[in-house]
Amino acid sequence: MFHHITVLKEESVEGLRIRPDGIYVDCTLGGAGHSERIASMLSESGRLIALDQDDWALENAKSRLAPYMDRVTLIKKNFRHLEEALLEADVPQCDGVPLVDGILFDLGVSSPQLDEGERGFSYNHDAPLDMRMDQNAELTAHEIVNEWSEADIARILFEYGEEKFARRIAREMVTARAKHPIETTGELAELVKAGIPAAARRTGGHPAKRSFQALRIAVNDELGAFEDALHQAVRCLKREGRVAVITFHSLEDRICKRIMNSYVGKCQCPPDLPMCACGKTEILTFIKRKPIVPGEEELTLNPRSRSAKLRVAEKMI
Repeated sequence: MFHHITVLKEESVEGLRIRPDGIYVDCTLGGAGHSERIASMLSESGRLIALDQDDWALENAKSRLAPYMDRVTLIKKNFRHLEEALLEADVPQCDGVPLVDGILFDLGVSSPQLDEGERGFSYNHDAPLDMRMDQNAELTAHEIVNEWSEADIARILFEYGEEKFARRIAREMVTARAKHPIETTGELAELVKAGIPAAARRTGGHPAKRSFQALRIAVNDELGAFEDALHQAVRCLKREGRVAVITFHSLEDRICKRIMNSYVGKCQCPPDLPMCACGKTEILTFIKRKPIVPGEEELTLNPRSRSAKLRVAEKMI
């Protein structure tokens, strides 16, 4: 059973400004909470295209979205191939570019992936090191931990997990694997703990949280995939179409803000110039300047939502 509490569901769907006959894309199907809400607002002439690389999520969606399958298309694909997926779904095109009315990203790992120990995402369950969202992908956390260099491991722990003890943790891993391979999440969590000074372990939640996040991001190339996908999303939006992005940590949010800002740039020419000479065109505009965050009620019901931020932008041309 796929148990997942959808974060910022109403706020994100409201941000998309759903039209009953519009075409919408859920790039991160997950537990299908957002998809279900969007599909319920569509008429028979509307369409929802939902992407996920996880077979489990896609199978769950067939059941949860059963009442709306006349207007839903499920596609197994990493969202970094968004434009390709829309072409496969036979979305109307303009000059070869598929165009839709709204696109949603809900980034990060879903609750079922965290809670089901065998997936290897969680430091709370002892399981084989895996962390693949797509079970057909080649790279696993086991390979990174046991085969990558100490310097590369330290780099991803620092860059993707913002772990200030990255070098010490990487050294613990390399020392341990010289004796025997590191096979499970339980072993890895203990090594991470050993690499963090006792005083630092007493604050900030579980000591392995940042390292496990970093490994998951590296295994699935989450940041690179998101950067590719967000540029495609802007390109594939119709005029007045909207993109909504829910992020869960600062790295994702910085990428989202940077890319959106690159399309928000306005003309910098002097006001008395008869025509634009700087070439800057406002392609996007933010619906709200500051990100939307969960309210007190949602935080109480779902503590995992505490780091969530929602940014929504509309295409101007």
